[in-house]
Amino acid sequence: MQQDGIQFHNVGDSRPVEGRDGQLLQRVPESVRTELNDGAQSRMRHPAGVELRFVPDGSATVTLSTVSGGSAEEGTVRVFWGPIQGSTEVVVGSEPTEIEVSPPEKLADLEPSAVEDLAFDPRVCRIRLPGEHRGGPMVYHGVEGEVRPPRDAELPDRRYLAYGTSITEGEAPLAEHLTYVSQTARRLDADLINLGSCGTAYCDAAMADHIAERDDWDVVTLSVSVNMVGTFDPETFRERAANLIDRVASAHPEKPVVAITIFRNSMDVCRSNGETELCERFREELREIVAETTHDNVHLLEGPELLPTIGGLTTDLVHPGDNAMITMGETLATELEPLIED
Repeated sequence: MQQDGIQFHNVGDSRPVEGRDGQLLQRVPESVRTELNDGAQSRMRHPAGVELRFVPDGSATVTLSTVSGGSAEEGTVRVFWGPIQGSTEVVVGSEPTEIEVSPPEKLADLEPSAVEDLAFDPRVCRIRLPGEHRGGPMVYHGVEGEVRPPRDAELPDRRYLAYGTSITEGEAPLAEHLTYVSQTARRLDADLINLGSCGTAYCDAAMADHIAERDDWDVVTLSVSVNMVGTFDPETFRERAANLIDRVASAHPEKPVVAITIFRNSMDVCRSNGETELCERFREELREIVAETTHDNVHLLEGPELLPTIGGLTTDLVHPGDNAMITMGETLATELEPLIED
């Protein structure tokens, strides 16, 4: 989506906000969002992985605000220049807040050889919005200054799409660039499309159709799904997960479709919950789906192998913190790289 000389990355739609100016940014088109389960409808309005990208001619000011609908009513917006982390951090709340940016002087003086292997051109300003519990849904109000959208040559030539739970959406890490999917994308020199859905990754048919109908990704991971343990029986999980995998793989037979079993969590390691066998049953169902598929482009990765210990988890023993997210990103990128190259 492009508007006002800005590329709205990972934005599938923008909607008017009742009683106020601006456009609410959401990650999927409205026609898709309204067909998801009720919780996922809300989650798709949280801007996990959403970025406002542009190349400014001098200074520029973007105005944003938040709306209610999340556990946090404020969120910290961080500015990157291509792959380079900037010093600008702005807390955005319910009142329109200005984010002022100006190209850093040293980046204008870079030797061409220093940037030729970078996936992002450092001239591209990336205003990275806070997802998951780091902020609520965001409203775009406008931009002042001369800006243009980034050109294709200034962006990565690979795209990585990720679907999964709050772990994929990125609940616990301190910033968007520390989520495991962001860490994976950076190591793959890929652009991230984050469709994580906190607490509501139920393999909805509408999400399966949406991912299948997109043609803007080169590899997809489907991390399914600790959210479904205790919410659905194993047979229903198998039916939904099999439909998701089959729908996406059949629509893109030349692209890797990677299913990931449930990551290591409290059900695996706590003595009192009695859910270890149930969690493992869901993993086994996913293993069997992949083993029985007729699609050569479907692959399986084991969540516990991507996160082999509970070290680095947060205290709920479900959500990875910063260190665990980095480890997961390193390991996952190593697994995905040969699949993309093939």
